[in-house]
Amino acid sequence: MKNTKRNELAVCGFAAVKKLEKNHPEKITRLYFTEEKAPLFGGLCKKLAKQHGIYNMKPAEDLERLSGTVHHQGVVAMIEAPEIEPLDSDITDSWCENGENAVLLDRIGNANNFGAIVRSAAFFGIKNIIIPLDEAQSSITTSSYRVAEGGMEYVNIYSVNSSARLLEAMKDKMIRIGTSLEAKKGVGDLSSIRQERGGDKPFMIVLGNEESGISDIVKTNCDELIIIPWAGMQEGRACNIDSLNVAQASSVIFYEVMKSC
Repeated sequence: MKNTKRNELAVCGFAAVKKLEKNHPEKITRLYFTEEKAPLFGGLCKKLAKQHGIYNMKPAEDLERLSGTVHHQGVVAMIEAPEIEPLDSDITDSWCENGENAVLLDRIGNANNFGAIVRSAAFFGIKNIIIPLDEAQSSITTSSYRVAEGGMEYVNIYSVNSSARLLEAMKDKMIRIGTSLEAKKGVGDLSSIRQERGGDKPFMIVLGNEESGISDIVKTNCDELIIIPWAGMQEGRACNIDSLNVAQASSVIFYEVMKSC
């Protein structure tokens, strides 16, 4: 939940606030916690006292009001609302030079899915995530921060005006992989795809909208389309469920990406 008057974002959830404390305690301007959680944040209170930050014990109902959710887990940290850095060629050039993979989200609208993708990316060591400046795309919110379980502290999130133009610009620089139910290749083919395309280029993985998948214009700018195969797919048997949730699918794909490196 954003406090537009103060230009703040509420970060809640025990794991999210603890990772924030570990990596960027200087971002926290105000901290509120229940009596039950108070003993777990003594060190952070001392840090806040040194930087003239505010900390206070509050009842759970007040934390719900501050964060806008009942899932605050007894702690809310207020930080300055994050500004998402626009992606430029200097940044993408450094990815290519250092062999860093990246994830492009094509209108992932659900904040919980966005947070879960961030969590998976952080777990598998993929630290570059790009989101389009589109109303259909979720951004950094209290919900996505909480669901990421501290993952927001380990990834860099960038914005682009056009996903299609970005993919055009990355032609022959990164291996552009889209996800599609019509794909002929499976996620397990990523290693062979990398070898076929030079063996040393990093991946740009494109994950699509929860309902419609990646857009047609984005598909046409991918080098390969992949699918997560199901049991019986090769025998032509039908699948009971058409696809995985995009956040679940991201974990499978990121695992295969790291295996192929």
